[in-house]
Amino acid sequence: MTQHHFVACTYARHAQAIVDIFNEAIVTSTALYDYQPRTLQSMAPWFATKEHSNFPVIGVEDEDGTLLAFGSYGTFRAYPAFKYTVEHSVYVHQDHRGQGLGLAVMQALIAAARKQQMHAMVGAIDAANASSIALHTRLGFAQVGTIPQVGFKFGRWLDLALYQSLLATPEHPVDG
Repeated sequence: MTQHHFVACTYARHAQAIVDIFNEAIVTSTALYDYQPRTLQSMAPWFATKEHSNFPVIGVEDEDGTLLAFGSYGTFRAYPAFKYTVEHSVYVHQDHRGQGLGLAVMQALIAAARKQQMHAMVGAIDAANASSIALHTRLGFAQVGTIPQVGFKFGRWLDLALYQSLLATPEHPVDG
């Protein structure tokens, strides 16, 4: 049985593996509404933004230190009143899907969001991504809307489904 463990992903150690996972999703799926693969250099500002905002990048590695899956969250919308809401994403390496890694990463992200006193987690999922929708539903996320035909990729219009989970945090939210 392969042993897996959680890690806090860093640019130095994980940028290449993350960009490889991103790029496979870009080229083969509608999990990302990008057209062009990302460069390794594009990961430096991505990691810097996560670090500056104190947003986690949580990975799962095997016993050899190979990154199998990762997830993160970030700013939902750049207005102060959204400070308790984050938008998350989870990606699993193509060779390791269907093994519960996405579930494990999502559970770790939910725990991190609670610890950081977030209130709402939002997943923006391609409406045809049945596996991601099933994962979110299993974790108690509710579909709160669908935005029809907001993406165009692979010669077709794409609908974006929004899934949300409300956390019992923070206990004492404040304005400002």
